[in-house]
Order: sequence, then C-alpha cells, then structure tokens
Amino acid sequence: MGTQEIEIQVNGQPLRATVAVEATLLDVLRNELGVVEVKNGCGQGDCGACTVLLDGDAVNSCLTLAVQADGRQVTTVKGLGSPEAPHPLQESFVAHGAVQCGFCSSGMVLSAASLMKQNPTPTRAEIREAISGNLCRCTGYTKIVDAIEEVANNARLLEERAS
Repeated sequence: MGTQEIEIQVNGQPLRATVAVEATLLDVLRNELGVVEVKNGCGQGDCGACTVLLDGDAVNSCLTLAVQADGRQVTTVKGLGSPEAPHPLQESFVAHGAVQCGFCSSGMVLSAASLMKQNPTPTRAEIREAISGNLCRCTGYTKIVDAIEEVANNARLLEERAS
C-alpha cells in the first residue's frame, strides 16, 4: 500500500516515523515510538485499553490510522500528569482504589479527562456514558465512577465559589 512520514506530538514531544499507510496509531505508538503505556487490549475498539487523547478528544488508537494523527497532539496517561504532579483524576483513582490490575486504568482516566474537558461537572450518568467504551474486569466500575465523580464535585465547588 505504501508508506508515509508522519510527525506527531506525543505528550509534548515531537516524534517522527515512517509508517505504512494502513498502520494503526496503537501499533506505531507501541512498536515504532516505544510509547508502551498505551495498552493493546482487543485490537477491535471494544475494550478502550488503547485510549489516547488526540487533540484532547478520547479515541481508540487501535481504530485510528497513524496517518490521521500526522501533525496532531497525542496525549497518553503519562502526559496527563507525572509522579511529582499527578492529574486530579489520577490522584482520585488511587484514593478511591479504582486501580486494581491497572490494565484499563489509562484508558479510563483519559476517557474521563476528555469528558471533563467538555463538561467539568458531569453527572454520574454522564460519567457512566463517557466510560462506557472502556471495559474493566476487576472493579465493577463503582470505584471508577466514584473517583471521577469526586473530581467533578471538586470542580463544582470551585465553580460555586467563583460565582
């Protein structure tokens, strides 16, 4: 089919690769660029383990062609926060025990971050809808929803104080 050179910003770092035009973003991130925090779950868009933010929106990287990311910003869970300065969602996931085996965690956190970018104070139902494309076999989702809801409630408090 052919190849194409792409340049993407991954967590703020410009990276270049020559990719097969049919290569998925997931394969290029993991196999060409060494971005292994992006998990390969089902490879069919069913589990959400491969979720990344593409220009701030959650996408399944297994369903996104790498050439579609050319010139765009990709954020993984490592780009959302750091061990020294974790994102509030990352802190809340730990505090609520929403991380068990950890396989789904990065996708869950990124899906929640995308939701909260669009709607900083989602309802519990909106949170459930936003993470509906992410499968978890360990937690039963309650702790995950609780963790996201806590961050949303804190945003509500800040919003109320500001008005």
